[in-house]
Amino acid sequence: MPIKPLFSHGPLPGYRLFFCVLAASALMFVDQRFTRMEQVRAQMSMVVAPIQWVVSVPSDLLNWGSLALSDQQALVDENRRLREQILTLSHRGQRMANLTAENSELRDLLKASERRDIPYITAELLSLDNDPFSHQMVVNRGHRNGAYVGQPVIDASGLVGQITAVSAYSSRVLLLADASHALPVQLNRNGLRFIVQGAGRYNSVNVMYVPDTADIREGDLLTTSGLAGRFPQGYPVARVSEVFHDPGQPFARVTAEPMAQLQRSRHFLLLFPPPRREVDENAWDETLDISAQALRSSFQLSRPDETLPDQALPEPTASPQEVP
Repeated sequence: MPIKPLFSHGPLPGYRLFFCVLAASALMFVDQRFTRMEQVRAQMSMVVAPIQWVVSVPSDLLNWGSLALSDQQALVDENRRLREQILTLSHRGQRMANLTAENSELRDLLKASERRDIPYITAELLSLDNDPFSHQMVVNRGHRNGAYVGQPVIDASGLVGQITAVSAYSSRVLLLADASHALPVQLNRNGLRFIVQGAGRYNSVNVMYVPDTADIREGDLLTTSGLAGRFPQGYPVARVSEVFHDPGQPFARVTAEPMAQLQRSRHFLLLFPPPRREVDENAWDETLDISAQALRSSFQLSRPDETLPDQALPEPTASPQEVP
């Protein structure tokens, strides 16, 4: 009997390849032009979620086994180290209570709005992308837990990134180190504001468009500025690691190291900052309503020899509280 070849060499495989390429191109075009593919991707993520959980089981078993078979002396050392850390954090917490009370009194004197506590939920790592040009991960929280696209993600040390896709039981997080991720930050020492962009490496980010005369030094802490309305203010992002001044160039080359443990963290917090519209509504006050008569009086005080024509006067408008 003739031996059946393992691979067929007829015209059919070529047609299959052409059909697959055509289908892939059509799916990419539809995904880019239409928003309905997001629902399809979410449904597919629900199907893949059990597979992701099964894939994470071996690592969980390995961690459990290493903990069960740990040496007693190693456990004693770890227990002592954790006790010292608890004592240090307790001391900082006592000082923090005093600083919080002092900050509240100063805000009352300045009539400043009180900062609210930001609610959060915990999340755990499911998988990491193997693509060397993409820095993303999948966590075990979805829209059934309240997760949404654009939600900030932090770990115990600092900002990790933001959610870019949500399914029912899992979410995809774009890490801070990804080259397509950027966010506004401010220098904790003097309040200067910059833009931090990922460099495609876990241990480095770029501080963009820093003037050569800017007061920035190695070791400075960069925190979220809150200006974009997506990341709440005050969370640590990175620490400046290198500042290079090139003579004749308008901008300095500044790199920083992320504060978050992007390659080691397995547990994260998904933050729920207040909506942008609530902040805008609270910013209005009755004293901001300026009438046409007040505008005429201020103009006459500044320029007594000139008169403001009637047609230049703005029509009186209702106060922001009266606008439906």
